[in-house]
Amino acid sequence: MNGNALTRRKLLSGAALGAGGLLSGCDALNKSPAFRGVLESAEGANMALHRSLGERMALAREFTEADLSRSFRGNGNRDIDTPEYQAMVAGDFASWRMEIKGLVNTPLSLSLDQIRAMPQRAQITRHDCVEGWSAIGKWTGVPLKLLLDQAGLQDSAKYIVFRCADDFSGTPYYESIDLVDAYHPQTIIAHQLNDESLPVKNGAPLRLRVERQLGYKHAKFITAIEAVESLASIGKGKGGYWEDSNNYEWYAGI
Repeated sequence: MNGNALTRRKLLSGAALGAGGLLSGCDALNKSPAFRGVLESAEGANMALHRSLGERMALAREFTEADLSRSFRGNGNRDIDTPEYQAMVAGDFASWRMEIKGLVNTPLSLSLDQIRAMPQRAQITRHDCVEGWSAIGKWTGVPLKLLLDQAGLQDSAKYIVFRCADDFSGTPYYESIDLVDAYHPQTIIAHQLNDESLPVKNGAPLRLRVERQLGYKHAKFITAIEAVESLASIGKGKGGYWEDSNNYEWYAGI
């Protein structure tokens, strides 16, 4: 077993885990001092409890097509009002590329057709948002672990960062997860919702589905996946846009 495989096995068994806490925010609750106080008071407790209750590689509940929500709302950024993105929409994202970079042996730049040609996973799961709503949808995409294996993670890689095409007031949006969640079988880069191409309001053409975490962790409009050793030099060093801008917690396990 090489060093990278050994490192990954340790991470997947829970021997080396990232730090974090209970929840993080979407849109509506981010200005509520009371809500923020609840989050901050639970610092660290939820992550420890969640990880002590069972194996982190256990599957999130999956549903049947009879359970699908009548509609699946969008939230956060529902569109990107730039000429470049709108041209992509008009061209059915034919020229969209997603990079895999950072601490990898073989950097990749993949088209949607290449991503669709890879082995796919379809799963019907519930999306839970801290705004107070949930919806059940069918997501189809390539397992993230296949993309990472194709690129070949270097031994020093500990986190996966998702770079996105959208921003908030000029601040580029990003999110991150550790290798445990990155290699979870239900963590996919989705390009379909309910057997149709992913709608713009839900993050077209590509979004993350990390089913063991709350909805705000599911980065949309993905342009790049970056393997890194540390989150300290990215943004303000807290692992995501909401974490940086509003002091929300990095870990959002459910």
